[in-house]
Amino acid sequence: MTKQFGLAVAVLLGLITSGHAEESYHWVQYVPDGLEMRAITHDAACPTAKVDGSPVEMTVRSKPGENYAILVCAAAVPKDAKSVSINDVPLSLPVADPKRILLIGDTGCRLKGKVTQACNDIAAWPFRIGSDIGAELKPDLVIHVGDFHYREGSCPIDTKGCAGTPFGDNWDVWRADFFSPAESLLNAAPWIFVRGNHEECDRGGKGWSRTLDPYTFADASGCLGPGQPFTVDLGAEQIYVMDVATADDSKVNEKQAAFYKQQFEATSKLADKPIWMAFHRPIWSAIEVSNGAVEGDNKTLAVAALGSMSKNVQAILSGHQHTFSVLTYEADLPIQIVTGHGGDNLDVTAPRNPIGMKINGQTVTGGIGVPGVFGFSMLERGDTGWSITDYDIHGAKLAKCALIGRKADCTSL
Repeated sequence: MTKQFGLAVAVLLGLITSGHAEESYHWVQYVPDGLEMRAITHDAACPTAKVDGSPVEMTVRSKPGENYAILVCAAAVPKDAKSVSINDVPLSLPVADPKRILLIGDTGCRLKGKVTQACNDIAAWPFRIGSDIGAELKPDLVIHVGDFHYREGSCPIDTKGCAGTPFGDNWDVWRADFFSPAESLLNAAPWIFVRGNHEECDRGGKGWSRTLDPYTFADASGCLGPGQPFTVDLGAEQIYVMDVATADDSKVNEKQAAFYKQQFEATSKLADKPIWMAFHRPIWSAIEVSNGAVEGDNKTLAVAALGSMSKNVQAILSGHQHTFSVLTYEADLPIQIVTGHGGDNLDVTAPRNPIGMKINGQTVTGGIGVPGVFGFSMLERGDTGWSITDYDIHGAKLAKCALIGRKADCTSL
């Protein structure tokens, strides 16, 4: 072995054994002020970024800190940018009037107490497959409807399915639960990130605030209050992004309801075109029927939303419930779309046929459910308007709904 070859091998082994010293992630996401490109690196300085071939400075979003040996960098992307890159790797930019919007949610691997998921088994936790297949379908935009971080507790001793997996609010978990399996999809299109209840401060809040939170990083503890809504203009439609991570499901929290009511009322001030709201917890949706009682609605958001939303709000895009479902109502309410079947343990008791159910006073008159199947969904605009298709994790179509105003015409495939 030559001295030069031996040195090269030593350097390579050093990189491998030092963790993920050479790893980096980069993407484009919507923020309240427009678009940002972001990067995660183990280097001491931010990477080189370019807009339309000209260098731009990436600023430090968050420095390495407790359990996060990463540097997170960001740079604004001008509206008229034709190309952007980080370290000469091209990033995806928005298209005018997008026609394919991929929805995915609740993607991490469950480790909490006695509830364990086989994170090491690609069939039992198939988020990487869904990410890769979703990227192959070439969406114009990706919306993650929340809950990225699920490895909260240690894997029980002698449990092979999750042996050796990291846990807690740290970079190793965020890398394993989201960034590594999502890498292909991160690079496929711009993203909208919605905060879920698993990104609260006592769960995955530190990683969320450092990496994906659309707002300026200000609190290393991850104990964020509810973020203010922001709007993403898609041309013919607009998306109103809300943070309902802490909204009380089981009972009406009057203080929260008053806070969210103001945010729902603000939709009347948006541009006069269709609005899709994106927030994690659905309002009038069913996770199961127990002893004749429907469970799964959010009582706080129901009080805040009823009579408060603009008539232009046509659909609500959510996760939280680990299933795919579309529901429309007897009352004049937006369509509720739930896409929470991206990777975490599935809610197999969710109803397949929700029609006729009464959920917190609202009667369901249309829709469909596809419980017990991992996957994602795609909003698609065709010649006759928008539809949504549910896919399993391998890209097979399972159900489709034509969206007509606040009503949906659904069928199994």
